[in-house]
Amino acid sequence: MALRTAGSVLVVFLWSVAVVLGQNGWSVTYTTQSICTLEGSTVELTCSYIYPRGTVTSTFWFTKMETGVEPEDLGQDPEYAGRLEYHGDKKNGHNLRITDLREKDSATYKFRFITDQTGGRYYGDPGVTLSVTALQVKVTPTRSATSKTLTCSTTCTLTGSPTYIWYKNGQSLYWPTSQQYTFWTSETESYSCAVKGHEDLHSPAVCVQGQSCYRVTYTKRRICVLKGSTVDISCTYLGYKSTTSTFWFRSVKSTPEGLTRDPGYAGRVKYTDKKTWRNEGSSILRITDLIEEDSAEYRFTFKTNNFEWGHSFPGTTLTVTGLQVKVTPAAEGQRTLTCSTTCTLTDNPNPTYIWYKNGQRLDEPTSQQHSSNMLVVWDSSVNIYSCAVEGQEGLHSPVVCFQVKVTPQQFSAYKTLTCSTTCTLTGNPTYIWYKNGQNVQDNSSPMYSISSEDADSYYCAVKGHEELRSPAVCEYSTIVPYSTQQVSCIQAKEKGLTLSIITEQKYIFLLIVNITSIKYLVFYIRWSKEHLSVSQSLW
Repeated sequence: MALRTAGSVLVVFLWSVAVVLGQNGWSVTYTTQSICTLEGSTVELTCSYIYPRGTVTSTFWFTKMETGVEPEDLGQDPEYAGRLEYHGDKKNGHNLRITDLREKDSATYKFRFITDQTGGRYYGDPGVTLSVTALQVKVTPTRSATSKTLTCSTTCTLTGSPTYIWYKNGQSLYWPTSQQYTFWTSETESYSCAVKGHEDLHSPAVCVQGQSCYRVTYTKRRICVLKGSTVDISCTYLGYKSTTSTFWFRSVKSTPEGLTRDPGYAGRVKYTDKKTWRNEGSSILRITDLIEEDSAEYRFTFKTNNFEWGHSFPGTTLTVTGLQVKVTPAAEGQRTLTCSTTCTLTDNPNPTYIWYKNGQRLDEPTSQQHSSNMLVVWDSSVNIYSCAVEGQEGLHSPVVCFQVKVTPQQFSAYKTLTCSTTCTLTGNPTYIWYKNGQNVQDNSSPMYSISSEDADSYYCAVKGHEELRSPAVCEYSTIVPYSTQQVSCIQAKEKGLTLSIITEQKYIFLLIVNITSIKYLVFYIRWSKEHLSVSQSLW
């Protein structure tokens, strides 16, 4: 097993003893049967599969199945919107990746694939059982009135052998690193635990004696918002004694400094504190006009006359993302525009996207294929496109400016060379081809197709009699550019030479060359709607 950090996300990859089930050439192989991982982390479930015949047309994962009813693809389940990805190919395997795990994601996941054959549907049992757990500090009394046994508790045994980190009053402890330990405690102290390397997934801080102690609780561990928007990051806090001051800071600062004093946030930061009692309250950090450089972990601290909350206790991680339009080729003369963010928007995980063309909103793009964050266009004129999220229309993506064109392509006129004899050779000979005197390693048949702009010499021989090679011939096949929207082919003959003529709606100029050892005979062929003309010249 390996653990990988993606940002502050716990990613679990498992490569354990395979689970193979199947019959009659059908099988699904899961890399593990069970996984226990943390709430808020990311997990990848992996499998491979085989089938006897046909072509795979559909692959997906599911958790629920009823007799006689096709299982629901998790990719279509709104509960997983923005959190689920499929990876892999239709030959080697398939991965299911789920981010920002929740306890209700706990289930048995099974893989299903469908082929183009009759009855070609299969899923693998028993699947992978995923258990998602949060961390909790469990306090157990000891024989001593001044000590407690603390356990970093989970509802299932975490996969692997994690190392634990403990926090006391917001300050990390270098020791212990075990899941359970006995501490000497006082009534003012709070404790929290986390798995090393993934501290943002820590447990809530709890009082070890009574309900009144120093502690901070963040409302959200992670937030993703659009560039240019406003964000509120909040927490509640409890002080054993009356609080004298509070402030927010970025975790990367070696010496914590209030954001109101940071010139990078000048005019954009505001604190809103509300005390419900002299030693407890809530605090909201508001940052306006967000920029991508604001992406960071934000922490809160408070002071009393003789206490300050620790600076190492993980806070809220903010990710600021811009909207981006990606342009990819579609069919000939088309482009697909995709509007995307680098993270799933916290308050709008499945947003409705809005498209703009030359500054005008496309409310109902009837002339384009349209599906939320994707837009297929085939405009021949130069146009400007951008996108936005509904409800935040003022936060456009950068514009993209392009023109869909039918771009020149390459057409290759192939030639086939045949190594022939006047009678059939005894046995089943293996042929050898030579190009410019060098053995062509990847061809042992009596025929050889060539496609090259350069004039090359070719000859052949039979394996075991390499010295009895054929005379050399000089051949090449011309590659010419063409532009096409609707292509067709016709055949014509001129002076006994068969010519392949590629036609286009308007016209095309194609050069076909036949080479002998003495002269280059060139045919110039021009096809138009009106006529076919063939001319020739000698070089």
